[in-house]
Amino acid sequence: MVDSGHLVQGKPGGSSKQDAARVKSGKSLFIWWVFWLALMALGLLLSNWQWQRAAEKQDLEERLAEVSQTTNPQVEPEPHSLLVLEGEFLAERTLWLDNRILDGQLGVAALTPLVTETGRWWLVQRGFEPTPVDRSYLPSIETPAGQVEIEGRWQQLQGQALVFGDNREGDRLQSISLEPWADLPGSSFAGVVHQLEGEGKLRSWWKPNQMPVERHQGYAVQWLLLASLALVMAVIGHRRWFGEKKV
Repeated sequence: MVDSGHLVQGKPGGSSKQDAARVKSGKSLFIWWVFWLALMALGLLLSNWQWQRAAEKQDLEERLAEVSQTTNPQVEPEPHSLLVLEGEFLAERTLWLDNRILDGQLGVAALTPLVTETGRWWLVQRGFEPTPVDRSYLPSIETPAGQVEIEGRWQQLQGQALVFGDNREGDRLQSISLEPWADLPGSSFAGVVHQLEGEGKLRSWWKPNQMPVERHQGYAVQWLLLASLALVMAVIGHRRWFGEKKV
């Protein structure tokens, strides 16, 4: 004779185990998709950001190609304007922008103020000079005396860059700042002229675009591929592990 009481109690027990297994599987599936969807979203966001950066660089390059020259401007130039300045270098006020690298060579960049006949002074980044590892050494350069004419690219300074410790160490600066020349008479604009032509020019190292458009586009494609790979991995894993559990 069959004990019906035992049969009735057996069914709920088995059902509860199945329910628990389904809940556990559902949680695992949820976590699985959240992880891969988050990775996909990250890849798409970063890809879109790199495409935007590429478009911005492309726009900047086009504007640089169309910009006209301005001689001794009396109002603050537009960013990346091409300037022609006529004046005299203050050779004794030259300082050095530290830790520059050109063609794998460590060095510094010369920063010399130039005063125009109106009394306005401009900070001119004249170019690169190699240095040894010994920080006590600074290069010796010739600075033309008297009236000179130079051509350069204008860069606005958006506040001082983040540095660790003091910005100035002797005659070296970690980042470009007008503060060391604040005692000069006359007015100035918050920026620096990167010399391209003219007397006193050293080896050029500065570029308005540190990363070319093509590199931004390459990074965008890489992030897009990562997002696509995340989708593929999510689908394959779903079919292999969670599909088998369902069966």
